[in-house]
Amino acid sequence: MTTYSALTTLTGEEPAYALADALEDITPEPTGIGVFEIEDGSGLWEVGAYFMDPPDAGALAVLSALHHAKPFAISEIPDQDWVSKVQRDLPPVEAGRFFVYGAHDADKVPDDKIALRIEAAMAFGTGHHGTTLGCLRAFDALMEQGFSGGQIVDVGCGTAVLAMAAAKVLPDPVLASDIDPVAVEVAAANVAANGLAGRVDCVVAAGFAAPELADCAPYDLVFANILKGPLIGLAPDMGQFVADDGYVILSGILNEQADEVVAIYAQNGFNLHQKEQIVDWTTLLMGKKPPESP
Repeated sequence: MTTYSALTTLTGEEPAYALADALEDITPEPTGIGVFEIEDGSGLWEVGAYFMDPPDAGALAVLSALHHAKPFAISEIPDQDWVSKVQRDLPPVEAGRFFVYGAHDADKVPDDKIALRIEAAMAFGTGHHGTTLGCLRAFDALMEQGFSGGQIVDVGCGTAVLAMAAAKVLPDPVLASDIDPVAVEVAAANVAANGLAGRVDCVVAAGFAAPELADCAPYDLVFANILKGPLIGLAPDMGQFVADDGYVILSGILNEQADEVVAIYAQNGFNLHQKEQIVDWTTLLMGKKPPESP
């Protein structure tokens, strides 16, 4: 069955939510409405509405004009098997010693790679996105430099792929936290599918103030693949809760935002060890101690 979407952008959070409220009153009524900030520093927000029947283009045009938004782009969404499509479109990913795959590609795991199984329906956190791939590569590089483990946490863990990578190669248990209970459920399911139950502990927590995280400090390594704003907000806590010889691997950072994040973390006691750009995204490896000279 064909469904329909109508998408627009406008400046500011409050106007975006006002437009979303107005969309609830049009006919045919949307089956769902979403409001998202576009994380590129532009201040733009995207408002999307989804319909079972063709939306009223005239009503949408009036709403966009009244709320100073761009004209709605109306599209048909064809009915298809989305899981099968994801399986086709997301092939396995190699990131250094790691091989990230879906269950449908279990027969493709190389003997010389460390396998990380992520369910195919979870596109973000499978390694295909530049942020996750960058974090795995940075961790692989840190291992090459002789990192041997300790207290490790994956903050904003999503699928827990980074926590699982650490648990696969290091002897110590790993903590995976996320503010979203649904994400923590997904993480726990992936942990179980990889035979890592008891090796990765998945908890609902908002930052280091949560007892589950505070009680395990100081950390030898923190993964934080989130976004620039939350990363900057966490910087003082990172300075407090990371060990004196510890590291952070940071991503979810647009290329043009990287220097600002580096500067904020430098103010909180971290030195830049590695910086990698993958398409639009930058991953940072930073440590409390300065990098060794070549």
